[in-house]
Amino acid sequence: MLSVKGGVFAGIYEVSDGVYRFKAYAAGEWVSGREFTKVRSPIDLSVIAEVPRLSWEEVDRVLDRVYRVGRWRIRDTPGWRRLEILERIADLMEQYKDDLVNALVVNGGKTRSQAVGEVEASIDRLRRADLDARKIFGEYAPGDWDPTTLETEAIVRREPYGVVLAIVPFNYPLFDAVSKFAYSAVAGNAVIVKPPSADPIPILLFAKLVEEAGFPRESFAVLTVPGAESDRLVADERVHVISFTGSSSTGKRVLATAGIKQFIMELGGGDPAIVLADADLDFAADRVAAGIYSYAGQRCDAIKLVLVERPIYEEFVGRLVDRLAKVRVGDPRDPDTMMGPLIDPSAADEMMGAVEDALSKGGRLLVGGRRLGPTYVEPALIEVRDKGALRQMKLYREEVFAPVALVTDFSTEEEAVELANGRKYGLDAAIFGWDMDRIRRLTRLLEFGAIYINDMPRHGVGYYPFGGRKESGIGREGIAYSVEYVSAYKTIVFNFRGRGVWKYE
Repeated sequence: MLSVKGGVFAGIYEVSDGVYRFKAYAAGEWVSGREFTKVRSPIDLSVIAEVPRLSWEEVDRVLDRVYRVGRWRIRDTPGWRRLEILERIADLMEQYKDDLVNALVVNGGKTRSQAVGEVEASIDRLRRADLDARKIFGEYAPGDWDPTTLETEAIVRREPYGVVLAIVPFNYPLFDAVSKFAYSAVAGNAVIVKPPSADPIPILLFAKLVEEAGFPRESFAVLTVPGAESDRLVADERVHVISFTGSSSTGKRVLATAGIKQFIMELGGGDPAIVLADADLDFAADRVAAGIYSYAGQRCDAIKLVLVERPIYEEFVGRLVDRLAKVRVGDPRDPDTMMGPLIDPSAADEMMGAVEDALSKGGRLLVGGRRLGPTYVEPALIEVRDKGALRQMKLYREEVFAPVALVTDFSTEEEAVELANGRKYGLDAAIFGWDMDRIRRLTRLLEFGAIYINDMPRHGVGYYPFGGRKESGIGREGIAYSVEYVSAYKTIVFNFRGRGVWKYE
């Protein structure tokens, strides 16, 4: 089922009985291992590949090489050259696009259109690294604004921290790896990627293209370490920055384990959508539905709570139910499929449990919610008019990474804000309507990192910065924003006292 056709990849895997056995990229070497982890396709749970289960001894050697050699090799590569290499990687991704798309479909369960979109966004992100570079400049600080610093001056510059550990989630494995790599490398950092165990294949293919493009070999690694066994990697003092995308619970563990480091943490979400009485109901229903079922709800910016103003509640909910009922669920390789599988059976288990929890607390299933197979589910919408009951439901209190949302009504803006802010997450929110005074009031009061007006939340290539408040994270992902978290200020003070450079009155 997995097919890798590009000749450039020939040396990074072997094939036996249709199963690909990949190597890991260890800062200039492609290495196998004594043990391997099986990689299954969420389409039918068949084993499609194996990847090395690297030991700590192997990881330690790679860390040492990156720390001692790699962080200086990339830093000593001039900026224009770094941008040139990133452009070359983008060109290679264009050339081998079909293999990357196939890997995302088969290993990640994405529909072809979703996989193509992820590859194209990854290419675009590399090409836009020139915008990141504009945030790397420093400042000049004159000393004559305080008596104690007369006849001195300083430059305040940005320089790379050294080694960035990029921990990548399963839902956008290629794009998140590329994005973290791009903003870290353009600033002059070495990068170590810890890929998701569920779908590491797109990242291993990307690593080969990075090598082929001439990126400093010791400055990049992809370490196939299981998430549950990566605490030592996270805590290692040779890692200076951790860029993590994943659940809030795992993010808390990373923070507790890592020690004093620089962090970019894009954590849990599950976003609210507020539909005002003057909204375009057909358009809003289309966008909210897409926000619920796109990539089977396995997006940190997926819509999980729909708040509808009371005068339009029945009409809007009817239209939303109609959209969700028409979602065609199936094999993502089928061009007619609108929604593919969840990443593994445990994700479907969690959704079914959350639906049952909501129904047991008074929720009413309006559409969908059936399990269609080990990893296949129908998108679901659950109505809850009792606000007290709603606040007790798992779907309100936790992020359930699946295509399921709660819907309820509200009578005042204050009530909508209270319900939206009442969740522990603060990644994104959406507002549908046209009264800009009301929308402006809502945007002021909503405690979220980004708010989308008349659209579903979607981070895309990161042209607009995104990141959360509360348990949704630390810092910002985005072009020309993330680079600020992987580069450090350094102040250099020059003392010219008594040298006659300045003559003050």
